[in-house]
Amino acid sequence: MRILFGTRHAQRFSIGEAAACVAALLVFLSSGFAHAQDDPYVVRTTAGLLRGQARSAGGAEFLGVPYAEPPTGELRWSEPSPRKPWTGVRDAKAFGSPCAQPVLGDWNRPDAETGSEDCLYLNVIAPDWPAKAPLPVMFWIHGGANLGGSGSGDLYNRGTLTAHGVLLVTMNYRLGVFGFFAHPALTAESPHHASGNWGLMDQVLALHWVRDNIASFGGDPNNITVFGQSAGSMDIGMLMTSPLAAGLFDKAIEESGAAFSASPVSLANAEHRGVDTIAALNLPAGAQGVAALREIPSATLLKKLGSRADDWPGFGPDIDGWVLSRSPADVFSKGGEAPVALLIGTTSREFGSSEPPDQLRLAMTRVTGDLAPQALALYGIAGRGQGTKDPLYGTASDQWSADIVFHCPISTQALWHAAAHHPTYEYEFDHAIPGQEAQGAVHSAELPYVFGFFPKSGDMSGNFGPIDLRLADLMERYWTSFAKTGDPNGDGLTKWPQVEDAQRYLSFTEDGQALASNGALRGPQCELYRNVLRERAK
Repeated sequence: MRILFGTRHAQRFSIGEAAACVAALLVFLSSGFAHAQDDPYVVRTTAGLLRGQARSAGGAEFLGVPYAEPPTGELRWSEPSPRKPWTGVRDAKAFGSPCAQPVLGDWNRPDAETGSEDCLYLNVIAPDWPAKAPLPVMFWIHGGANLGGSGSGDLYNRGTLTAHGVLLVTMNYRLGVFGFFAHPALTAESPHHASGNWGLMDQVLALHWVRDNIASFGGDPNNITVFGQSAGSMDIGMLMTSPLAAGLFDKAIEESGAAFSASPVSLANAEHRGVDTIAALNLPAGAQGVAALREIPSATLLKKLGSRADDWPGFGPDIDGWVLSRSPADVFSKGGEAPVALLIGTTSREFGSSEPPDQLRLAMTRVTGDLAPQALALYGIAGRGQGTKDPLYGTASDQWSADIVFHCPISTQALWHAAAHHPTYEYEFDHAIPGQEAQGAVHSAELPYVFGFFPKSGDMSGNFGPIDLRLADLMERYWTSFAKTGDPNGDGLTKWPQVEDAQRYLSFTEDGQALASNGALRGPQCELYRNVLRERAK
């Protein structure tokens, strides 16, 4: 259909003919929007119309929303690009595919068995439909060591968190070798002379999608809180130091992961791992090897990689000069991170360890160097000591592994962020999943309480009762109060002090209460950790 209005040809039309053409044009242009008028669950996005569905608990959900072009074929290991527009109305009633990943255990087996490289989808959960007023947005980045997991499933999307007056977005991002593979040939391809941080760039693009589109779903694009757990938490800490993410979120919640819990390697080291990977697969060196690697189907590639596919940190973020220009620890220590309110914390046990005292002494000495005598005494393994047990934190080995990877990096990031005069709130989660009291509050134990969803099977299932329901409501109120205002405190809640107040934090106790501490989290142990950092920086 040629549109001739505005040209000399239009002068030949009679008034009636012009009116008819205008009417026809309006019908043509509006045909794709008819459903938006007829169906209350159709919304307009920058790429086209989406049809969601009602939730059984009220509100609406839009599942499997594409925010980027599929990173397949030649787009494998390239910067994500926004999804191209589609015609008509696209159904958004089922989760998109998880990202390709190896089986890491029963926890991610369903995602691994259904994973695909065509996986850059997100989900929007709205508590009211239509929205009565713009709602604060909580943008979830899932954990899984940057190797596994997805933003789909009941735990993250079917709970009661949104009932506290927030709009929830969950998303997928590229993982493992597909999300963090660096190589000199890929660096040469890049206009930014960088490679390896594809998964972080996915997260950045999804945040851009939220800024551009969330108002159509009832969200406030000027009030976005990123929150995540484990690797998702570490990624958020890194995004707080990334120039690409500047201004894309207003607040951050980090659960069980600091920006430097696993320090990103240099681009050169990441490229070396990529070169070594191609050599191990007996592929040609250089760009030819990368081209050959791109042609291997994802499932086949994961199988060929073997243990390299699930090695942690393995394929992980790097200081590429584009997404990450400096070490996150360096940025936070100098107060150069995003000036946003931060809520950050840990579980009391995290990942336990069963190293016998002799092996633990060797491991601690390697890490602490000249400070080893102080470290060994602190954990009760100096001389022939067998280690000091703690009813909350476990054995000396449990304590050391949780302190060095979680407690102390998290406490240090909180301390540095508060020192830069940004509102900072720290917590410790001590409540074991009922039925798992013997192992304590381990890694991920807080997730059912943050989302208000209690799994009936799997590692996070338990004999949940009234205490758990009260604790979930308590944590959801703190989390959503923070998302709304940057301050977790609210009516009827125990006062949560800021970290700048003597490094105080809030404990979610074994009996389901919230209690403010009188001092720093793992004070002596984390001061030792910071002294080790200072020694290494000399």
